Amino acid sequence: MRMTSLLVQTLRDDPAEAELVSHKLLLRAGYVRRVGPGVYSWLPLGLAVLRRVEEIIREEMTAIGAQEVLLPAMIPREIFERSGRWADYGDALFRLKDRRGVDYLLGPTHEELFTLMVKGECSSYKDLPLSLFQIQTKFRDEARPRAGVLRGREFLMKDSYSFDVDDDGLERSYRAHRDAYERIFRRLGLDYRIVSAVSGAMGGSASEEFIAPADGGEDTFVACSNCDYAANAEAVELAVVMPSDVNHPPSVVMDTPDTPTISTLVERLASMGFDRTLGAADTLKNVVVKTRPPGTDSWSLLVVGVPGDREVDMKRLGAQLEPIEVAPAEGADLESVPGLVRGYIGPQRLAELGVRYLVDPLVAEGSSWVTGANEPGRHAIDVVRGRDFQPDGEIGAVEVRDGDRCARCGGLLRIARGIELGHVFQLGRKYAQAFGLDVTGPDGRALTVTMGSYGIGVSRAVAAIAEQTADGSGLRWPASVAPADVHLVVTGKGDEPYEHAEALAGQLQDLGLRVLYDDRVGPSAGVKFADSELLGIPVVVVAGRGLAQGVIEVRERWSGTRSDVPLGEASRRIAEIVAGRPAVSG
Repeated sequence: MRMTSLLVQTLRDDPAEAELVSHKLLLRAGYVRRVGPGVYSWLPLGLAVLRRVEEIIREEMTAIGAQEVLLPAMIPREIFERSGRWADYGDALFRLKDRRGVDYLLGPTHEELFTLMVKGECSSYKDLPLSLFQIQTKFRDEARPRAGVLRGREFLMKDSYSFDVDDDGLERSYRAHRDAYERIFRRLGLDYRIVSAVSGAMGGSASEEFIAPADGGEDTFVACSNCDYAANAEAVELAVVMPSDVNHPPSVVMDTPDTPTISTLVERLASMGFDRTLGAADTLKNVVVKTRPPGTDSWSLLVVGVPGDREVDMKRLGAQLEPIEVAPAEGADLESVPGLVRGYIGPQRLAELGVRYLVDPLVAEGSSWVTGANEPGRHAIDVVRGRDFQPDGEIGAVEVRDGDRCARCGGLLRIARGIELGHVFQLGRKYAQAFGLDVTGPDGRALTVTMGSYGIGVSRAVAAIAEQTADGSGLRWPASVAPADVHLVVTGKGDEPYEHAEALAGQLQDLGLRVLYDDRVGPSAGVKFADSELLGIPVVVVAGRGLAQGVIEVRERWSGTRSDVPLGEASRRIAEIVAGRPAVSG
C-alpha cells in the first residue's frame, strides 16, 4: 500500500462532532467517514481492520463446527409478525414498502429467518445439533446514534444460532459459543469482562454480555471486589438487608404539611420529636411511571417503590420491562386517577385504585417505612410490607451505587463503564414454537427444537479496540488486527532513500509481511512521523539519515522502543521484530 495512491487523508485536529477517543482517531486517521447520523463509510485502512476482525471471528466459529450462511437484510413483515417482534421492536425498526404496498423491514437481527431456514432443511433429530452463523449488515433506527461506529444505525454483526433437541444440548452449544467468544476477544487484543444480563425482547433464559471496560463506554456494569460476580446495571442483584425486628407498632397517619419531596419530609420528621432518627433511607418513595405494550397507543400507570435515598434508574427499569415501553408519568397522567395525590402517594390504596405496584427488592418483606398517606399534606409511619401493603411483585429499579453489596457474597460492588462487544442467549423454544420448528425424535414423536442466539458487533469491536489501545499520539493496533505489519517511512532528500525503501518494501513483502509504504515526497519528516503514530501500525521503519551509516531505524509503536538495524540485515530483523511484537493490549 503506497501512501501516494492510497485513499487516506489524515486530519490534524479532532472533528467537532466526535466525543470518544475511538471516534476522533478513526476519523482523523482516515479509517472511516461519516455519511449521515449513525451511518459511516469504511475507507481502505479501516476496511482492512474490519476484515481482519471478521477473519478471527470466522476462524473461531468454524472451529466449533458452526457453518456460515448469508440471509437477506430485507425481511417481509409477516415473518416478524409471527414472532411478535414487528410490534415489539417499536420505532427501532426501519420499515419500508415495495411498489405494491407490501411491508418489509431491514433486519435488526435474524432469529426468525434462521428458524425458518432450519425448519425447511431439517426434519429429524439426526440433523441436530446444528450451529449456523453469518456476518452481515444490520439496521436499527437508533434515536440518538453517537460515538461513531460504536452506536450506528447501520452496523456489521456476527450472529449465530444453535439448534438442539433438548436443554442439555443447548447448554453444550451455549458453552461452546461462550468459550469461542473468549478466544475471539483475546485474539482481538481486548480486555473484557463477562457479565450477567437481561434477555429483553430477545426472550429466553440465560443471558450474558461480553463488555470491554472503557471510560467512554455507554454501558454500566458492576463487578464484585470479593468474588467473580459481575453484571450489567440492568441485571445486577444487590444484597438485601432483611429487617431484624418484625414487631413493628401499628401504622399511624401524621400531618406533614408542605412535604411533597423526600428532603422536605426528612426535615419535617426531624422536628417532630420521634424517639428515633428517621432519614431518607427510612422513607418509601413511590415513583409513578407509565407503560405501553408494543403496537398499542394505550398507556397504563405503574407505581414503583424504592427507598427514599435512592433514585429510580429508568434504563434499568425499561430493560426489565422490555418490550413494554416505559416513560415517566406526567401531571395529566396522575390526574386520570384522582386517588393519586402527587407528593403523598403511599402503597396502602394502590390495589383499590387499580394501579399496579412493584417494589425494588431493597423494600424487603417485613420492612417498615415512612410513606405517603394518599392525602394532601399527610404521611404514615410504620407502614410495613406484608402487613399494611402487598406489592404486585418485585423489580430491580434503583440506581446502583459504587459500594453496594454483592448479593452472592456481601462484598463491595464497583461500578465501571464499558462497551458491549457480544451477547449470548439461551433462547429456548420461543422462536421454534412460533414457527413450528419440530423434528422427529428417536421414538417417532415430534420434538420442539431449542435454540441459542449469539451475537458480536464486528464494526463496534473495531471501535472498542481503538478505544482501549490508543494513546496520546494516535491509534495502536494489536498485531492481530492491524491493517499492515510494517509502516515504512522515507525521510531525507534525493532519490537514494526511496531506492533503499523500495528494495526493502519488496523484501518484506517476499517474507509475507504487509507493508504500508509512505513514499510521499512533499510532507516533512515531522508530518510523516505524526501520521505513522496516528495510523497505529505496530512497527514503523524509518529510512532516512541513518542510511549514511548503513542503518535504518525501527520503532515499535507499543513499547516505544527504537533501534538501529544494519541495512543488509533489515528484512530479516524486521520480520523477527514483527513476529515478536505484542498480540494483545497491555
